[in-house]
Amino acid sequence: MQKLTNKEEEIMHIIWKLEKAFVKDVMAEITDEQPHYNTLSTIVRNLEEKGYVSHTAYGNTHQYFPIVKKEDYRKGFMKTAIDNYFNSSYKNMVSMFAKEEKISADELREILATIEKRDK
Repeated sequence: MQKLTNKEEEIMHIIWKLEKAFVKDVMAEITDEQPHYNTLSTIVRNLEEKGYVSHTAYGNTHQYFPIVKKEDYRKGFMKTAIDNYFNSSYKNMVSMFAKEEKISADELREILATIEKRDK
């Protein structure tokens, strides 16, 4: 799976949300600075070239849909982040959140209960 730019990832989140979308539909969902229509169209075509979306043609218009599931992308994204920033250690990642008070003891107990339930 090829890495996405920040803008490509933003557009993919919109396409995952909409499930099927024309470029104008994606444009309507962008809340920040809207890119020019042609720029957005190029980004969507890049996503297609990278294998994230495909399209159905209606004359000269294309309706795009995701072919990579959001869950699959999330797993790959998280694995890369954990490998790159936490020496491939989930423990190091959780410890960082605990040290920075981003996760509570109750939340950690919930995670532990999930793990213990899974291991039974």
